[in-house]
Amino acid sequence: MSLWPVYTGSSEPHDGIDALPAPPPWRAFDGGPALAPPSEVERGTSPGGSHRAETYQPTGETVRLVNAALYLRRPLLVTGPPGSGKSSLPYAVARELKLGGVLRWNITSRTALTDGLYQYDPLSRLYAAGKAGERGGGPGPSSPDREETAIEDHLRLGPLGTALLPYDRPRVLLIDEIDKSDLDLPNDLLHILEEGQYEIPELVRAARTHPVAEVMVSDSEERVAVRHGEVRCRAFPFVVLTSNGEREFPPAFLRRCVRLELRQPLREQLEDIVRAHLGPLDEGDHALVDTFLHRGSAGELATDQLLNAIYLTRTSGLDAESREELAGALMPYLGRAAETWDVDDV
Repeated sequence: MSLWPVYTGSSEPHDGIDALPAPPPWRAFDGGPALAPPSEVERGTSPGGSHRAETYQPTGETVRLVNAALYLRRPLLVTGPPGSGKSSLPYAVARELKLGGVLRWNITSRTALTDGLYQYDPLSRLYAAGKAGERGGGPGPSSPDREETAIEDHLRLGPLGTALLPYDRPRVLLIDEIDKSDLDLPNDLLHILEEGQYEIPELVRAARTHPVAEVMVSDSEERVAVRHGEVRCRAFPFVVLTSNGEREFPPAFLRRCVRLELRQPLREQLEDIVRAHLGPLDEGDHALVDTFLHRGSAGELATDQLLNAIYLTRTSGLDAESREELAGALMPYLGRAAETWDVDDV
């Protein structure tokens, strides 16, 4: 039995995930054969993703609820204002627990469940089959053999579909801005997140003569075997759904999630965030933190606005008054228009 917690928030990579206790009986999955998840190096994680993972500063509540989601094999629904670190959290967890690259699914009002599971292009398959027939190098477009064996060459798993492959360690999946989806998507996700499995109808239909298909995954050119068109997870992925709080979700959806609400950081947390990204603070930096806190009491600001202001004022070579004006221009309110700001008021 492992000791709580598995995720510590230290940002130092370790093998704590190997000591994660067995899942609750109602959250045990048996997909297979087991796949080893790709490493960060194999995937080529972007410098931006690595940086935010290394510098993320979680609160004690964040650490506790991340571990709750890991232990219970439940999605983590993270709500908070812009710039509060919602989308950085999964990168930090993936880095510390050495879970490979983060799979990211960005949600819009037009996003459907199948967009996250897989993408299939029947027109490109039909075109390829027709070209093969013209060359005399294989069956024509109406041949059942051509139809069944060519499907996998025109199908790719999406971020959600890839995360649910039978990896022997959980993948990390970020479903970003779920509150921007249409009304049906959260309900459509219920069955998938509850059962940890899905079918690909195109491969199910072809399974009679072509039971194993080698399909591409979301985050690399690697191909994995999908048998009989069915995918079932082995280790339930660590799923982070982010929301800016712009809508309510159905109770059935909420009760299947561990819920974390992030708030604007206090002074000490802000200073820790700045140090993590930019090093020690000087007198001018402390003044900008004061400015940020003062302005934040009257309207919505994001932490990255403060980071941008401190970085630019450090490197611009401007005098103090010009730096103040520049910092003010970089910290406009996000949610609504604000009164005219005078640096003498701070």
